[in-house]
Amino acid sequence: MEGALHPMRLKHLLHFAAFPKLIFRNTQSVSTTRCASSSSSPAVAGARNRRPSSSPSQTNTSDREAIRAIRIKKVEELRSKGLDAYAYTWQRTHAANHLQEIYRDLGNGEEAACESDRVSIAGRIVARRAFGKLAFLTLRDDSGTIQLYCEKERLISDQFEHLKTLVDIGDILGAEGSVKRTEKGELSVCVTSFSILTKSLLPLPDKYHGLTDIDKRYRQRYVDMIANPEVADVFRKRAKIISEIRKTVESAGFIEVETPVLQGAAGGAEARPFITYHNSLGQDLYLRIATELHLKRMLVGGFEKVYEIGRIFRNEGLSTRHNPEFTTIEMYEAYTDYESMMNMAEEIVTRSALAVTGKLIIDYQGVEISLERPWRRETMHNLVKEATGIDFAKVDDLTAAKEVALQTLNTGGDNQNKSSIEACPSVGHMLNEVFELVVEPKLLQPTFVLDYPLEVSPLAKPHRRHTGLTERFELFVCGREMANAFSELTDPLDQRERLEDQVRQHKKKNAALVSEDKSKKVDGDDDAYDVNLDEDFLTALEYGMPPASGMGIGIDRLVMLLTNSASIRDVIAFPVLKTPQV
Repeated sequence: MEGALHPMRLKHLLHFAAFPKLIFRNTQSVSTTRCASSSSSPAVAGARNRRPSSSPSQTNTSDREAIRAIRIKKVEELRSKGLDAYAYTWQRTHAANHLQEIYRDLGNGEEAACESDRVSIAGRIVARRAFGKLAFLTLRDDSGTIQLYCEKERLISDQFEHLKTLVDIGDILGAEGSVKRTEKGELSVCVTSFSILTKSLLPLPDKYHGLTDIDKRYRQRYVDMIANPEVADVFRKRAKIISEIRKTVESAGFIEVETPVLQGAAGGAEARPFITYHNSLGQDLYLRIATELHLKRMLVGGFEKVYEIGRIFRNEGLSTRHNPEFTTIEMYEAYTDYESMMNMAEEIVTRSALAVTGKLIIDYQGVEISLERPWRRETMHNLVKEATGIDFAKVDDLTAAKEVALQTLNTGGDNQNKSSIEACPSVGHMLNEVFELVVEPKLLQPTFVLDYPLEVSPLAKPHRRHTGLTERFELFVCGREMANAFSELTDPLDQRERLEDQVRQHKKKNAALVSEDKSKKVDGDDDAYDVNLDEDFLTALEYGMPPASGMGIGIDRLVMLLTNSASIRDVIAFPVLKTPQV
């Protein structure tokens, strides 16, 4: 703390707080602050040429707290002068990029000094330099950056002294003045007055290291967006993608509806749910794992085209592709089959791509992806046969199927793949397992995989031509599932039988886990949870649901693709993270 600091060290910190040595900006260059008062200090002059030795994650806590204490003193000084360090409002006339556009033809060295050229802007100070009676500050707002040109003679009263002693990098300022372009071509606001709108108490990351700690970037996303403006651009693009999705489906006549997040039974997918307890009702409730079953209830109630964009919650593992809460769009259309949803998937993705990239040939992590229509459509059987030579359409015996799969895939020492194949309870499960192990990672270009086995598709309609299969597709891009769609099952008796079988199979898995030696259990195994029937959904089907198709698209994965983001955490503003140990 400040009271424990050596006097000389405190003097240096006071100087750095008033005139930050590093210029924090979105470039690789770093400048130094120079002023008349600093040139007389040997200690400071000697420090001027040293590179900083630590990033924010390595900054000594006592230094950080000392800087915070100094800035709190500045807040107190502002208040003693009758100035509010945390303003209520600011009347702004322009954004930074708006000024850049309006005055793009202003020549070097020219100033637009008419009364109509007086402007008022506001934003965060991300860089500063001082030269005696002249100071340059870089102000960033939501649209971009612009330079503040501050001459002592132009500023009213003692504001230049306030600028030197009370303004720090990270502060949010409002500034008024005229517009000029410097001799070096930098468009600037010649400041005649300014106000500190929000006083920053903590220092921003320096530009030598930036905010590079990945965990800290996700945990303190607000700092990440300040330090790395391109991060905020991802979330702007995300908003544009979601807006384009809405435009696309609503132009086709779909109506947006809202369904419960808290549910009495977790259905519509096979996933471990989050469980909470409602005190007044005295019962457990589940955070939804899908929006499907309630959207189908809307079809029963008479709606013919519905969709919902919403958060889904699954109490499962974390990876670059998975977050416990994620966003999907699910849509359902009466009197259509899964063919219509393939067309809708193409329309949604291509329109979103054009909205944020302006093109249909995109790069994702070094791989060129063509989104030009039409996309490949192929059955799961054919894709597996093409990749492995195994024709599961001609295999009826489960034991023989496992032997052929193990021999063909040559799992060798890969015990996990071998175990997953041996655990398959049916030929349909085996087909799906081999597809996921061998084919799925290779599907780089957009591909619709058609006609999934009945055993892994409990909510899809039986295929009208092929026994044991369903009218279901999944869309894959870059080896990742992007969409899942069915011709929806509307037979209430068939639906009950399939869901009851799903519950039985799941109970067998749970029983097997219980009987295993505890030392062999995997912590957090996703099979160790209960699955219950949604009786109300089955009742709704008995009132009659029209023939329909339905589809779900993972919005986070779509945003990853269209923003060239490697991890799902890069496209979720505040991803789930483990609470750090104190």
